[in-house]
Amino acid sequence: MKAIVYEDRCGADGLKINNVENPAAHKNEILVKVAATALNRADILQREGKYSPPQGASPILGLEISGVVEEVGQDVTKWQRGDKVFGLLPGGGYAEYAIIHEDMAMKIPRSLNFWEAAAIPEVFLTAYQSLVWHSKLKAGESVLIHAGASGVGTAAIQIVKAIGATVFVTASKEKHDACLGLGAVKAIDYKTENFPDKIKEYTGNKGVNVIIDFIAGPYFKKNIECLNEDGRLIILASLGGGTVDEFDLRQILSKRISVIGSTLRSRSLDYQIRLTKDFSSYALDKFNTGKLRPVVGKIFKIEEAAEAHKYMEANKNSGKIVLKVNDL
Repeated sequence: MKAIVYEDRCGADGLKINNVENPAAHKNEILVKVAATALNRADILQREGKYSPPQGASPILGLEISGVVEEVGQDVTKWQRGDKVFGLLPGGGYAEYAIIHEDMAMKIPRSLNFWEAAAIPEVFLTAYQSLVWHSKLKAGESVLIHAGASGVGTAAIQIVKAIGATVFVTASKEKHDACLGLGAVKAIDYKTENFPDKIKEYTGNKGVNVIIDFIAGPYFKKNIECLNEDGRLIILASLGGGTVDEFDLRQILSKRISVIGSTLRSRSLDYQIRLTKDFSSYALDKFNTGKLRPVVGKIFKIEEAAEAHKYMEANKNSGKIVLKVNDL
């Protein structure tokens, strides 16, 4: 099969398409002919040698796919050849065929095409895990989402709105309309505005209940300032750096703040299966009714993977960047 390969610690131009051995489905796995996959920051970090795939995972990039079941393992009971599925992978999405555990695969909602389905798994599962499992967000609460126009950001905005909570976001000015269109009530330009001041203004100095953050170090003190009593800070990445200087921990104590660090790719298969099942029950019907929708910012052909990576590195995208693999 054709797949995108790369040399360790390479730039985007190091991504090349080549022939590799087809994967095989074992026991509870299904072999999927991939229609589309999607980009994640983890793909760039892995390509740069900064993020190793989990033990036993495919070294091929790509954490999510949509496509058609080609073969099923001997113990598979949930799927058959020809079923249209999508789901989260530990790796292997940038290829014509990929393996996924039968319990990690989800049926593509009837209202969505392959490109839209490929834009769901990583970002919606991450957002759902953060908002529902970790922060236990309730109706009437408020949330600040950093990088609101990112893949996880656009998914999180919609889930917050569906729960009945209020959404504030940070994003560059040109991406504000996209965030507001999804349900954010206010968008803050992180380049020109001090977001703690704006949050205090918007909440009458109360602060927000939950913050979803990808920046970490440079935002930590400001995030604590923005949270109200019993607030929850969910840190999903450290794009700005991982250290904080001279911070008074008594601020966390006095507000009873919970600081939660979370990843998804490194979680056990059992955890990911439970999350996938819970998310499926919550969300799949909402995609059919339009209450939730994947946000596809741009579609590239699989042969244009290098250009797609450069597009993400330049922060040009609002929503997901999708790679079209096979015409199905």
